[in-house]
Amino acid sequence: MCALYAGMAMAATEVSNFNFDWKFKLGAVQGAEKVDFDDAAWTPVDLPHDFQINMPWAEKSSRSRGFKEMGEGWYRKTFTADPAWKGQRVRLDFEGIIAWGDVWVNGVKAGGATAGYLGFEIDVTKLLRYDRPNVVAVWSTTGENGISRWYTGGGIYRDVHLMVGPDKGFARHGVFVTTPKVSVDEAEVAIQVDLEGFKGDTNEVSVTAVVKSPEGTVLGETKGSVCRSNLNHPELKLPVLRVSKPKLWSCETPFLYTAEMKILYLGKELDRRTQRFGIRRVEFSPEFGLKLNGVKTTFRGVANHHDLGALGAAAFRRGIVRYVRTLKRFGFNAIRTSHNPYSSNFMDVCDEEGILVVDEFSDKWSFASGSCMCSRTPFPEMWYHLLPEWVRRDRNHPCVILWSFGNELQCWDKTSGFQTDDWGVTTYKLMNVLQKRYDPTRLSTVAQYPAAENAVHWKDPENQGLSKPSPLLCATEVASQNYMPEKYAHFKELHPGLILFQSEASTSGLLGPALKMDEAKTVGYAYWGAVEYWGESDKWPKKGWNYSWISHALQPFPQAWLLKSYQTPNDSVAKIGVEVGPEVKEIWNDMVVGQKKVLSLWNFAEGTMLKRIYVYSNAEEVELIVNGVSAGVRKPMKTHDWEHNVAHWDKIAYGKGGSIEAIARTGGKEVARDRIVTAGSPVTIEIECENASDWAADGMDLEFVNVYAKDAAGNRVPTAMDEVSFEVSGAATLYATDDGDHSTAQVFNVSKRQMHHGFAQAILRAARTPGKVALRVSSPTLGSQTVEFTTLRP
Repeated sequence: MCALYAGMAMAATEVSNFNFDWKFKLGAVQGAEKVDFDDAAWTPVDLPHDFQINMPWAEKSSRSRGFKEMGEGWYRKTFTADPAWKGQRVRLDFEGIIAWGDVWVNGVKAGGATAGYLGFEIDVTKLLRYDRPNVVAVWSTTGENGISRWYTGGGIYRDVHLMVGPDKGFARHGVFVTTPKVSVDEAEVAIQVDLEGFKGDTNEVSVTAVVKSPEGTVLGETKGSVCRSNLNHPELKLPVLRVSKPKLWSCETPFLYTAEMKILYLGKELDRRTQRFGIRRVEFSPEFGLKLNGVKTTFRGVANHHDLGALGAAAFRRGIVRYVRTLKRFGFNAIRTSHNPYSSNFMDVCDEEGILVVDEFSDKWSFASGSCMCSRTPFPEMWYHLLPEWVRRDRNHPCVILWSFGNELQCWDKTSGFQTDDWGVTTYKLMNVLQKRYDPTRLSTVAQYPAAENAVHWKDPENQGLSKPSPLLCATEVASQNYMPEKYAHFKELHPGLILFQSEASTSGLLGPALKMDEAKTVGYAYWGAVEYWGESDKWPKKGWNYSWISHALQPFPQAWLLKSYQTPNDSVAKIGVEVGPEVKEIWNDMVVGQKKVLSLWNFAEGTMLKRIYVYSNAEEVELIVNGVSAGVRKPMKTHDWEHNVAHWDKIAYGKGGSIEAIARTGGKEVARDRIVTAGSPVTIEIECENASDWAADGMDLEFVNVYAKDAAGNRVPTAMDEVSFEVSGAATLYATDDGDHSTAQVFNVSKRQMHHGFAQAILRAARTPGKVALRVSSPTLGSQTVEFTTLRP
């Protein structure tokens, strides 16, 4: 069996990784669910797996869903049941099948996914065979185009676990740890356990819980018991524990404690769970917006869809880690999971890295099948089944500070839930009651846009720019308004009790959206599409949203440093950006979106007159030096608009063979500097390995290897378009390659790429045993290099 999965609540008996040794076939396959079906010619795959990301790009397909054809596919896995499982309960836990799917075990339909963004559990105890191999077959579909407004991916895109344990014990997501009172001196830890299998049982069931510090020191123990219950899932609240001088979870100090629970039944230990949690206090108020542990905190976030660049929708932990760490590098401390629950390991990573999360349940509350959660059932028929699974799954994560039930419901009345003629207010209240049943500790919200009072569009001329907020905005516990920060003060005048959160902010406004609201009295902001994602393209050949500051390969554009200059004010910043193309502006969702094409580039034709040079800086002044000659000193503007922390110089002539340099000064002293040189012709490559020192040999971990073209002087060449090839040997495989081009014509499961902006990337997947790995990077024009790794025992 494989190692227990990090961050998940564990059973006493084994929870093992069921991701390996599957086979896959794209398309409809007659009889694939049958045990004796011949799958010898199918493609071997390990999970997680997104079958759609490597389907060809298709111009005539939906731009919303990333110019990919819709499709279906089949997975099969053959395994042997361990005789030790006899007498135990055996379950399969699927964390997600997108858009939905069905599961057969030994030819018997055993269950399936109603909606793609949440998991489900199948009891296979009575379906197993111990005298011959067992077969699990899974059918998955992307659904039709209309079921989603963005790229979803397809297949078993999240982890699958095999769970073997007693038929009585802890219920699914059956541990709930809260911290009702928190101070720097003492914290209360309250533990509730939900049991199953004991209905009508007259024997005493005892539960003991031990709390351990982040270092593993035992801090205390609490006990409780149930003598009899006729409930399917009796809930036992244990006596509160007190922790002295707690280490508080925050964005800067994400300390995680552990609660270890065990059930005693008939004098013996029956079941065991381990649950991580954080000790922190979250407060919302119209007076201060958000406080974490008593300190005013601004939610400085992004709102993106769930894909991970070349990985597609496949939820690899390492891909999530590098995504989160890239955001933190530029001062972001938060993520809104637009518009669906992200993977469990995403929440684990946010716990560990100190990222605040607005955890979102759905997009629209629609009567049309699938148009809210990638589901095959209309929203009103299934939300009350799925919401408890969502809340119970995520409620122990300290990163989750707010539940969000939906997004932009008020486009038309049929997308706002039950037809109660209040555009979602009644539906919200019902959902809020159900959420509080399973987690009374957190508030809830719904992201609003575009309707105002009486379902009138906020841009309607009759409103004269003074729209009244929608009734749903006023009904939610936290008032999440997409865009419109310039109206927040007016909303507060009308409704002083509103706790406002800018749940989507436009990247085209740069720092403007953050600065136009009263940060001291607002929760914060979440920039829409700050990182490129697949789908929601405005035109071919763009494969997705790219009005962003960070590429889908997590290569930052110069504007990312502008955000850093604001979000990390104690770090002095100076970053040059050269405007290299016309500004793009589009009307999207009734908002002006777009971007100026700005790059870190100083390679142009001799005599080119550059329209504008930007320097993004939080210093008092910046001097620009072009080819050794000062072009003057500018003070970065403090306009509370898009020009905030921006200095610029117009009509700068390019001189071949030179350089451009920005020197930022505060109080007359240099505090930051940036320099770009004219690169020569590319002659060689530079290889950068992102996580070679902790690459685990668990079959799941990835190594990201970045390759850059360099000239004879060692400068990176951002204009290089050379072809590179990747060859891997040893204890890993080549999983994908990328070049960061969001208009790429290539898919990602190829070994050869053309560089984009002098960049290419290889993604390697470790084998399940430690060993040596060699990656050879070769190019017809740049030569070849080999880098060696050693994967580590997990």
